[in-house]
Amino acid sequence: MAHGVPLQLASRPPQLDDRPLEKRIGLIILSTDHTTEPDFSRMVASDRIGVYVTRIPYANPVTSENLRAMQPSLTEAAGLILPDETLDVVMYSCTSASVVIGDREIEAAIKAAKPEAQVVTPTAAAVKGLRALGAKRISVMTPYTVGTSTPMADYFSGLGFEIDRFTCLGLTDDREMARISTDEIVAFAKQSMAPGSDALFISCTAVRAASVIAEIEAAVGKPVVSSNLATAWACLRLCGDDAELPELGQLMALPLPRE
Repeated sequence: MAHGVPLQLASRPPQLDDRPLEKRIGLIILSTDHTTEPDFSRMVASDRIGVYVTRIPYANPVTSENLRAMQPSLTEAAGLILPDETLDVVMYSCTSASVVIGDREIEAAIKAAKPEAQVVTPTAAAVKGLRALGAKRISVMTPYTVGTSTPMADYFSGLGFEIDRFTCLGLTDDREMARISTDEIVAFAKQSMAPGSDALFISCTAVRAASVIAEIEAAVGKPVVSSNLATAWACLRLCGDDAELPELGQLMALPLPRE
């Protein structure tokens, strides 16, 4: 008896759905990340697609050593996202670390915990996005130092892109990168776009560029891809969501290219 009211067990157990939501996307983000979750909440999460997040240790400043130090945490982090349940996609949300660690190495680390999941990195998603847009000559803007940006320039060049202009904003703390105002992002993007480039890539999952892609595209007259726009697009398409959302950027109106 509780407060004089008898407690009664239902006559049968409730029927259960296979999943609370049809599709599951797991995000592995940095402990210092301010931007990925809001961007994915705005662009990806829906009544059909659930977005589930875990964080891994990260220490500023942004250097190759600090970026590489995240690699040992990836498998455990993936395993903490809905343990013992399958995920459709897992996305590791750090562009510069994806260059330093390597797309394949990140995929292997994540699949060690979630073998059924398709793995997305910002770098691989950006490459697919730029190719979907038909871009061969690109301009690149990063918030990083020249030293941190150099491996990224090598990454894109090594995959066959011709880089017309590469602009570095010189920051070393990803929390400051997240505080670059959207007006400043637009202003620097205009300066970073070379006239002959087919598209502009804005690197870093901390930078709030995804919210102003359409504005930048209108200003430069060319397609623009940011880290978070590329990963959101890739995750949506891998979950079978082919809705065209050109108001978010030209990329969001395109299908994922076949391998």
